[in-house]
Amino acid sequence: MRSVQQLLEEKTPGILSIAPTASVLDALKLMAEEDIGALVVLDGEKLVGIFSERDYARKVILFGKASKDTLVSEIMTLKVVCVRPEQTAEECMTLMTQKRCRHLPVLSEKRVIGIISIGDVVRAMITDQQQTIEQLEQYIMS
Repeated sequence: MRSVQQLLEEKTPGILSIAPTASVLDALKLMAEEDIGALVVLDGEKLVGIFSERDYARKVILFGKASKDTLVSEIMTLKVVCVRPEQTAEECMTLMTQKRCRHLPVLSEKRVIGIISIGDVVRAMITDQQQTIEQLEQYIMS
């Protein structure tokens, strides 16, 4: 089973983030440009929250707020579920299912070193299962 560190190594390097003082509109523009569903919210290097499409839908649109006048800090999720590089994709899948989240910031020594999505985890699990099936087929054939 692949580790979170291995998943990060397979992704484009770098962390896309936004400041808590940025407007929701700026966050949405960045997410659209990068074709992603969430941004880590960093105050300097400190993780202070996560901003996702779900936050926008539930806390801006439903309350009739304006994206350009609302700060990320006003609607971001404060209780961020995080993982460590040594955890497995399977552990992440379990955590995402239990906590009903689709993005997990990866922390090493309290510093964000990346973020993995449900798509990253599913891809890794499918690849691992395909490899297991191939190994079993080879074993049976020999």
